[in-house]
Amino acid sequence: MEQETFSIPNISCGHCVMSIKNELNELEGVGSVEGNAENKSITVEWDSPATLEKIRDTLKEINYPAS
Repeated sequence: MEQETFSIPNISCGHCVMSIKNELNELEGVGSVEGNAENKSITVEWDSPATLEKIRDTLKEINYPAS
């Protein structure tokens, strides 16, 4: 399982974190998504068929691009 922590400058509250969690959890292969609104980050664990590129693309599509 791969893991990455993303810095997401657009996160402003817990609702933002929940929106990101809901979207990323729909990707096949994503095992867990944890977020922190205070430090504007999310940590994602995934296996194939999910990829780092798919996760980054999904974040961009939902207006929470990773920096």
